[in-house]
Amino acid sequence: MTKTTQVGHVSHPILSVLTAIIAVALIVSSYIVLGPGPTAFAGGKRVALSAYQAQDPTGVPPELKSASLVERGEYLTRAADCVVCHTVEGGAPFAGGRGFVLPFGTLYSTNITPDVETGIGGYTDANFLDAVHKGIGRHNTKLYPAMPYASYTYMSDADALAIKGYLFTLKPVHAPAPPNSLVFPFNQRSLMSIWSILFNPDRRYEPNVERSAAWNRGAYLAEAMEHCGECHTPRNLFFALNNRQKFAGSVQAGWRAYNITPDRSGGVGAWSDADLMHYLSIGHADGRGTASGPMGEAVDESLSHLKPSDITAIVTYLRSVGEVSAADLPAPKPNPAPLSPADGLAANVAPRGKAIYEGACVGCHGWTGISPVIPFATLTGTRAINDPTANNVAQVIIRGAQRHTTNEADDMPAFGDAYSNAEIASVANYVTARFGAKGSELTVAHIAQLRAQD
Repeated sequence: MTKTTQVGHVSHPILSVLTAIIAVALIVSSYIVLGPGPTAFAGGKRVALSAYQAQDPTGVPPELKSASLVERGEYLTRAADCVVCHTVEGGAPFAGGRGFVLPFGTLYSTNITPDVETGIGGYTDANFLDAVHKGIGRHNTKLYPAMPYASYTYMSDADALAIKGYLFTLKPVHAPAPPNSLVFPFNQRSLMSIWSILFNPDRRYEPNVERSAAWNRGAYLAEAMEHCGECHTPRNLFFALNNRQKFAGSVQAGWRAYNITPDRSGGVGAWSDADLMHYLSIGHADGRGTASGPMGEAVDESLSHLKPSDITAIVTYLRSVGEVSAADLPAPKPNPAPLSPADGLAANVAPRGKAIYEGACVGCHGWTGISPVIPFATLTGTRAINDPTANNVAQVIIRGAQRHTTNEADDMPAFGDAYSNAEIASVANYVTARFGAKGSELTVAHIAQLRAQD
């Protein structure tokens, strides 16, 4: 009896310590996993949209308030950037089939034309809202969060249904999606229910009464519609957005989405409002860079179609986000390289790359990095050239940069078939060393990985 009592006296402190450890572990885990919402950084009081007294931040801009449901739906479909993900190169718009190469397999987008069998033709309004807000398709099919429903969840019901109204005016296309090739356990759709419980708030946008009408419009566009964070915000271990590093930059589909916080060195803090508006509207800002890859698609298919007032609102919102430094991104080198190809670099810096640049690139980009042809081709001062990973530089060399403008001279051709992995690595290393703040050290293996994103 005495021994039992002694053991009991000893066990109570141990249990207390274990309980404390478990509690701390749960708190830490919750902190890591369950981060803040996308606009939590702004503080302030939020109210339901119906209780908001200022200009409604949802819907279309004032210029289109009298437009028909379908016209409003077309504008909002553009704002939500639906066509990019739901269109395969050379295929019918919105018919799906585009593959997304992920660390755990390939996922294909679905058909969202009004085809009854393979598209959304059989969707009721309730079905469509479930898909957009909750990630649940017809027949209770769980959608993968490559469909950004954790961002679209903030979209108003009226806007989502306007998009549906527009999509249902399209020509139905019979196009079943290719089967996904995901490894276990990611091929278990039922697990998406758990993911959604943790990371999808399933709530509509609530205006912040302590911020301006322009800020609220910009927040709605950037978060609920354009879903900027899906590319520009890093993800946690469960592939949900880590809003503690909001807009700090990430790598998506083999392209680097750069820091768009107001940090002056690695972000856009040194950009003027005119720079940002120009970049978002046409995909280029002099001395800052030209949008390519996924960002180029976002500009061409979505942002360039927005009214100037909406672009201004997005810029207002971006300016308010907390600064996050990008330690691996040096401030861009502002000055052009020497006019002579013999100056500025040691002879042993990517000599093969120099030869390729001289034969295939200098005509458009020049020896100084200031294009003698078009502003779109200027390298000096651009973020990609001043990124020591040279990720996007290599991608543009491999895939080109088709700007979808009326002037084909704005496009850069793809050189992926013309040059080997070693040659592409070499020319990328050369141009970052010549025109950037710090040269890259790409390898053959790195280029092979980028090619695998096809």
